[in-house]
Amino acid sequence: MADPGTGERDAQPVRRRSATPPDDRPVSDALLKRITRYSGTLSTEAVRALEQDLAFFAELSADQRAEIQLIIQSAVRDFVTWMRNPEAPHTDTIAGFKLLPKGLGQGLTLQQTVQLVRSTCEYFELVMPRITHNERQRGLMITAVLKFGRELGFTAAAVYAAAAENRGAWDTRMEAMLVDAVVRGDRHADLASGASALNWDPTTAATVIVGRPREELGLASVPAAHKAAVAAGRHALAVVQGARLVVILSGELESSSAVPAEVLDSFSPDAPVVVGHTVSSLAEAPDSATEALSGVAAVCGWPGAPRPVAAIDLLPERVLAGDRGAATMLVDRVVTPLRGADTSVENTLRAYLDSGGHVEACARELYVHPNTVRYRLKRVSQITKFDPLNARDAFVLRIALVLGKFADRSTQES
Repeated sequence: MADPGTGERDAQPVRRRSATPPDDRPVSDALLKRITRYSGTLSTEAVRALEQDLAFFAELSADQRAEIQLIIQSAVRDFVTWMRNPEAPHTDTIAGFKLLPKGLGQGLTLQQTVQLVRSTCEYFELVMPRITHNERQRGLMITAVLKFGRELGFTAAAVYAAAAENRGAWDTRMEAMLVDAVVRGDRHADLASGASALNWDPTTAATVIVGRPREELGLASVPAAHKAAVAAGRHALAVVQGARLVVILSGELESSSAVPAEVLDSFSPDAPVVVGHTVSSLAEAPDSATEALSGVAAVCGWPGAPRPVAAIDLLPERVLAGDRGAATMLVDRVVTPLRGADTSVENTLRAYLDSGGHVEACARELYVHPNTVRYRLKRVSQITKFDPLNARDAFVLRIALVLGKFADRSTQES
């Protein structure tokens, strides 16, 4: 007879079967812990896959690739957390992609980040199912990877949209301060570094244009000016200051009529537009701005002024408005070269203007032949580039001669 004690000792415990069939079990905590434990290995293999799939990845430095590996490892942990709670945030992973340094402190572009997310998710879509226990878990894992990748994509878009908005606001403030420094003539401002931050070459030629913004655009005249300048193959810095729009346009302008039509459309069609002279660099732009602003203040004195009008063509109006620099410039352009020629040329011009523009009356006043008067007036045009027979030019010459007499008196008194 068998020993009962022995029978009890030899009895094996009966294993209890799970009430849930194996294929119906969700992803277990043990599996999620296993994924977390191997996150380092998974991220290393993911980086190798990225090196093969993404052309730009090879251009990154070793430090940058190492940081991407850490970010992917963080993404794996985020994935595990998300598997336990799909509502859990995972913005830290995307923020890491955004802040990853590249070149001179610039982040990865949105397109590159999306490529990283897509390629990484494609890799995990292939690898993750291999470490599951059954078809049910494999299906759940594939679905989870796809959903997680979609969530990362949406999060990336949100992060980059916020970054672009912040960058845009910063650019707008920097641009406004830069243009304001030019308008104020602040030569101590660091125009070069500010311009470089806005992708403007501070060594390129620049021209300041001032007018009134389009009423329907208002502050939107600034981006309109940017777009118009790019369409014309140039760059622009712009700001709306009260009722005026100030645009600094890159490149040479041979004349005021050379202002691109697209840029001119940024200004109100019902108000004058004044163009300063072109300077060789942004550092000299305050000179162009001073001239343009002086012209804006005086252009009302010439109702028939062209649009746009060069500030230098408004010299007499600027003089009458109190611009001493314009007075000096007008004397230098007209009186000085006239006096460098035969004195009879200036005397003939003065007599011609005093006679109301009548050649015969001028000839009688000077006791010369009318053809002599015509010859000397032609000389005036050649010397000064102002034609006495033209009403507008005659006005400019008249103001210049008056200023010349003022200069003579000042010299005598001193």
